[in-house]
Amino acid sequence: MLDAALEVRPTKNPRQVLSAEGQTLDVPQGWSLLAPGDAALSRRIKKDGPTWTVIEMKGRKRFSRGIWAPSARIEALKRERAVEREDPAYQRKLDSGRVRRAKLQSDYALEFEASVLSFLDFAPEHQALAEALAKAIAAHAVPVGSGTVARTQRIPIEQRAEAATIAWMRHQTTAYDHMVIPREKGKRREVRRMLAKRSKQLLERYRRDVALAMMTACPLRAALNLKKN
Repeated sequence: MLDAALEVRPTKNPRQVLSAEGQTLDVPQGWSLLAPGDAALSRRIKKDGPTWTVIEMKGRKRFSRGIWAPSARIEALKRERAVEREDPAYQRKLDSGRVRRAKLQSDYALEFEASVLSFLDFAPEHQALAEALAKAIAAHAVPVGSGTVARTQRIPIEQRAEAATIAWMRHQTTAYDHMVIPREKGKRREVRRMLAKRSKQLLERYRRDVALAMMTACPLRAALNLKKN
């Protein structure tokens, strides 16, 4: 296995890992663990030869715990990176990349907010509330690292907007975060479906042009801390 690129799981022993088949593997002599954090260096380490990438699973989430690779190779690539960083062209490239990513992020935030607003589709008299709601949902869901459905590329943005809206409402307009849910298979999913149905019913009221006088103590307004006009 010393010539293979493997994905492994950590164990309590710092010099042992678990293979995908559950086999306990001893980390080879002369190998070191490259800590996560430098994406460019990690890519080069993987491209340059055999590596064992340590991934810890917590529920459905994956967390990188580093990459095992020959110590000499790690140190050589670290020296190469240090030389690159001293080159002014490297800093210019970094600055250009940051500007480009910031622009993409800003554009996506606006696009996502517009998609949420389109999904809400509130009656004209509730437009101000819809705009405030779309802005709040986008601000929560869009940031890099938020871990929300807005960051996935696996589904169309329209579906992301709907899912993010329902998720935001679940946490902001229901008692979900304080519920004691039995640890039974499918129970949490059942509760989420029930709360999603209620959230959609509430949204539908705003789509049907319900008079504001009927929307007393609205959880949407309470969550946004808005006063009725």
